[in-house]
Amino acid sequence: MKEQKPLFAFLLTVFVGVLIFLFLIDEIAKIIAMLEGIAEQANMNMMYLQTILKIIGIAYIAEFGAQIAKDAGQAAIASKIELAGKILILVMAIPILTAVIEMVLALLPS
Repeated sequence: MKEQKPLFAFLLTVFVGVLIFLFLIDEIAKIIAMLEGIAEQANMNMMYLQTILKIIGIAYIAEFGAQIAKDAGQAAIASKIELAGKILILVMAIPILTAVIEMVLALLPS
């Protein structure tokens, strides 16, 4: 179908991807609720869990966007989407990295 009607094939790919995601929303919500329960039992700061979930979301969205771009024959755009996703993940991880470094420094003798 891709050779005969590339626009239709592209739209079908996007539609099926979004449809699969919509079917999985309930399962994703269950996983998030379970992780929140574990974090509360461990007395973990919820900011860290929220940040990790945002990082995971960015990774999935960037991967989905890159795959769509590759399917459309735009490998250069796909690589830029992946790079943007990686940079956003790094930016989001800075508070967690800072907390880990502070914890390690607190454990070291003065």
